[in-house]
Amino acid sequence: MTLDDGAVLAPAAVLTAALRRREISSRELLDLYLARVEAVNPALNAVVTLDVERARREAAEADRATAAGARTGPLHGLPMTVKDTLETEGLRTTAGAAELAEHVPARDADSVALLRRAGAVVFGKTNTATYASDAQTYNPVFGTTNNPWDTSRAPGGSSGGAAAALAAGLTSLELGGELSGSARYPAHCCGVFALRPSFGIVPMRGHIPRQPGSLKTNDMVTLAPLARSAADLDLLLDVLARPAADKAPAWRLDLPAPRAESLGGLRVGLWLDDPLCPVDAEVGDVLAAAVDALKGTGVARLADVTPVDRATHDRLYERLLQGAVSLGLPAPVYAANQAAAAALAPDDDSPRASFLRAATLSHRDWLAADEEREHQRARWAEVFDEFDVVLSPVAPVVATPHDQRPDLSARRITVNGAQRPYWDIIRWTSPATAAGLPAASVPVGVARSGLPVGLQVVGPHLHDRTVTWFARRVSELLGGFQAPPLRAAGNDGASPGSSRTEGADRA
Repeated sequence: MTLDDGAVLAPAAVLTAALRRREISSRELLDLYLARVEAVNPALNAVVTLDVERARREAAEADRATAAGARTGPLHGLPMTVKDTLETEGLRTTAGAAELAEHVPARDADSVALLRRAGAVVFGKTNTATYASDAQTYNPVFGTTNNPWDTSRAPGGSSGGAAAALAAGLTSLELGGELSGSARYPAHCCGVFALRPSFGIVPMRGHIPRQPGSLKTNDMVTLAPLARSAADLDLLLDVLARPAADKAPAWRLDLPAPRAESLGGLRVGLWLDDPLCPVDAEVGDVLAAAVDALKGTGVARLADVTPVDRATHDRLYERLLQGAVSLGLPAPVYAANQAAAAALAPDDDSPRASFLRAATLSHRDWLAADEEREHQRARWAEVFDEFDVVLSPVAPVVATPHDQRPDLSARRITVNGAQRPYWDIIRWTSPATAAGLPAASVPVGVARSGLPVGLQVVGPHLHDRTVTWFARRVSELLGGFQAPPLRAAGNDGASPGSSRTEGADRA
């Protein structure tokens, strides 16, 4: 492998093979990424914390081990970054929150520990929405992250720093978080791959937005690999998918093989539009072209399907989502919501009323919502008796212009010339979230606006390998990752972000 900028855009599986064959050293590859961060990151503000001294020490140790014929694991010597919601020992972890700006964890998140145990050299952190709570990526600690395809647009959120860093070649792999599409949507916006694993198969301790020291996360959050190839999703899944430490004495995780061995044996369901959440034509055209390409491969079956009733799901998801995140609200805010909910008229069905009721659910009402969720899961299971994967949009639009108005209800997106609610952005990713299903965002082309489009691939519960296998086949068919037409910092007039170095961020 030649030591040029092309190396930083290579898939991680290619890089680990080159490291293993000693065609490139860990230290050389780390220096390439650090140089790339220095040159490109000021226009993007995707990487916000660096840990250069420790990373160089660990890279040198990895090179010595390689020379001696010893490898730590499948990520041996590979430099990578992680989202700033994941705790890192001795390196500050802020979740983009002002009150955590100086939080320096004493131990790694379980997932970060698994990455290090597999040999990864974690050299930095990527930006996030404050407490991972927006579909854009900006916060009071580090500022705004820009999209490498168009710096006037957001990279998605909340794992926007992760997706932008990958697309721009600032890192080899990324680990983000996922609730309502927090990895899938940024991957769609930036033209990279993301996998939301089946709920419960990746250890979660040490992931914020739950406050530092929390031992529980909410019942829909998981961690999510992001990468420049579908094969790299499997590479990270191999490292991360395992029981948490307290379950390990008795639990084993053995994810099943893909449901098909070739596209000719695969049954594909299509859910590509919905009148209650319409898809913009420039997104729909790219997805239609991808489906047309699939038709030419001789897939066993390709048919329309509606896995859930949209209106019923949306009402349920709001209750589950707001109920889950309400624990993180300050007590005075929650008390005010309770008072406002109690004062609502019984027939008030406004968006504000729906939010307040969902954010102050009684335990009894939450249990009723959980029962309704089980029925949705059963419906998905019936769908997967008939199909092996279901394809849908990741989002109704391409990456949106920056819009940081504090009142999220005032924000809008434009779909086919009409104004739609901002939170339509998450309405295509939320069904898989509610049901705990594996779902990937796979880049399948570029829209008329010159921005990337992702295809969502949803699979049966615990059939993550079917999702990643299909993502590989789609990538082979349509070309996979394309590097964005970014330029070095200062050439495009973008305002530099506030990236930080080790001296400011390490204890």
